[in-house]
Amino acid sequence: MNHLRHLSRRFPRAVLVAVLCSLLPTAFAQIGLGAKAPADAEVLIDGSRKLLDDKWTYWTGPRFASAMPIKWKIVDDPVDRGTVLQTDDPAAAGGKYGSADIVTKKAYRDFRLHIEFLITKTGGNSGVYLQNRYEIQICDSDATKHGMGAVINETPSPYFAYKGLGQWNSYDIQFRAARFKDGKRTEPAMVTLYFNGIKVHSSQTINQVWGGANSGLDGGNDGGKGITDVPGGLKLQCEGHDVRYRNAWIKELDLVRPNTDFKN
Repeated sequence: MNHLRHLSRRFPRAVLVAVLCSLLPTAFAQIGLGAKAPADAEVLIDGSRKLLDDKWTYWTGPRFASAMPIKWKIVDDPVDRGTVLQTDDPAAAGGKYGSADIVTKKAYRDFRLHIEFLITKTGGNSGVYLQNRYEIQICDSDATKHGMGAVINETPSPYFAYKGLGQWNSYDIQFRAARFKDGKRTEPAMVTLYFNGIKVHSSQTINQVWGGANSGLDGGNDGGKGITDVPGGLKLQCEGHDVRYRNAWIKELDLVRPNTDFKN
């Protein structure tokens, strides 16, 4: 305490506050593992069955093969305390994406998203779909355009930021929806991504929906290029692999300028 009094006489209070904040645990940071939802954000995954049923439903696309209630499970966190969401649905066995994906009941345009995930086995695959259109890959794979953390098929994978099997990872995303005038797209969607606290994509444009009609909204329109001016939910992909999710929250934004960079 005497040391603090001595410092307060030598340095302005604002400087001391900045220094002390820099020493706080990473759980208090705005990005990365343990990032807490702001008061004005909506929590989407908290490890409870109640929130899963309240906030999520199945995406009933052309390949949908499951049935309500959601078959994904709430299981113990394999690393820390608490419970988490597991992508376990028999309908997706064999890698049939689109057969048992879940999507938020609410649709979004521009937003800030935080979500944490863990892959249990080699080759484990899932994906985070922004507006149920644009996939940010989750895959224990490689550094190709189809690898971990890639804006699928549009950027190389920032595989270097991946912590590996059995470890929790985090995505912090700021997303701006495509803009339209007179029904025609004038500006593509755009995203900035921090992967485990490292900025890996900065105001990256997203030009189409990949994977065909089974992948999400507009996937069957003009080879995925026929994007429409319709908001979409956050979707999580089930591909028959054991991937876990926790601590997901979203904050709606209105990004007037075509820039998605944000402070950490």
